[in-house]
Amino acid sequence: MSTPAPRPPLPPFTRETAILKVRAAEDAWNRKDPAKVALAYSPESRWRNRAEFFSGREAIEAFLIRKWTRELDYRLIKELWAYTDNRIAVRFAYEWRDDSGQWFRSYGNENWAFDEWGYMCERHASINDRPMAESERLFHWESPGVRPAEHPGLGDLGL
Repeated sequence: MSTPAPRPPLPPFTRETAILKVRAAEDAWNRKDPAKVALAYSPESRWRNRAEFFSGREAIEAFLIRKWTRELDYRLIKELWAYTDNRIAVRFAYEWRDDSGQWFRSYGNENWAFDEWGYMCERHASINDRPMAESERLFHWESPGVRPAEHPGLGDLGL
């Protein structure tokens, strides 16, 4: 097996490099390209997302296709919670609507572990959905597309 190309920033993380890793993940997910997003994970990456357990890039890509087919107008904000050498914890919120037009804000936490090349090898996500009126939306930018630099983060929004 060949050596993978490094995916910076690499562990061990500092506060600054952990923040960069979190924002890179947020931007990738907001672009909603399942094949590209899956490349940030190691080939054998293990996931728990809500009550689903799976591993590998093909399973990650299939999961993301299902997710973004169901969760329309998806917009995500992630925030660093904690970090150590090769682990990062984030909290996040995302807004989306279903095909009936009902809007939701989903809140959650993720625990990530990275290999020495900077690929995520474990992802554990706990998520809760709250129905909301469209007038309660707080995330306003083009979708798909990254959150603009001037758009408030979770703390600024009181979330």
